[in-house]
Amino acid sequence: MSDIAERYARIRASLPNHVTLIAVSNYHTVAQMRQAYAAGARDFGESREQELLDKVGQMPDDVRWHFIGHLQRNKVRKVIPIVHLIHSVDSQRLLEEIDLRARQAGRVVDCLLQVHVAEEETKFGFTVRELIDFAESGTWQHCPHARVVGLMAMATHTDDDGRVMDDFQAASNAFDLVRPCFGSQQFSILSMGMSDDYEQAISQHSTMVRIGSAIFGGH
Repeated sequence: MSDIAERYARIRASLPNHVTLIAVSNYHTVAQMRQAYAAGARDFGESREQELLDKVGQMPDDVRWHFIGHLQRNKVRKVIPIVHLIHSVDSQRLLEEIDLRARQAGRVVDCLLQVHVAEEETKFGFTVRELIDFAESGTWQHCPHARVVGLMAMATHTDDDGRVMDDFQAASNAFDLVRPCFGSQQFSILSMGMSDDYEQAISQHSTMVRIGSAIFGGH
């Protein structure tokens, strides 16, 4: 078994059964991805539209592709036929564009709303207040082809574990606040936690972790 396969298998075995492991493969090669696939990986995360398109035909058909990066509205049309889940819906306008393109493609695409809880202006997403207002407004119901199934969040990039835990707790609290608006059965995914902080994220009720370097190494 390769080092990548061993790392993937070790992390997967350490996670609770209800937590989905996304192997974040952007900037890594298809050969490396196949090593993770051989160890059981089926969910792969990409953050760039062109890299995703380049890799799709080189991987098996049962791969579930997750778009985890900032998605520009003019790139939506190209990823819609491919993606299993879009993690990074950071505005109503983007959700509406996904809905339009998914309808044209005859699909319903699952989406996560990105909530901004980090102390970093460079991160995208709804503030908690904006998220609550959007959930309560019901305008998302006008986008039946872009199905809101949960939230995604990123913690502040810092060595301060307390700050990271506060960020994850804020996202978890926001999830609980808006879940009744979207419907508890449909709204079930809380995507947060990466290589350096996924254990903290899981302690704050994450159901999906996005892990790249701890599986594939640096790039």
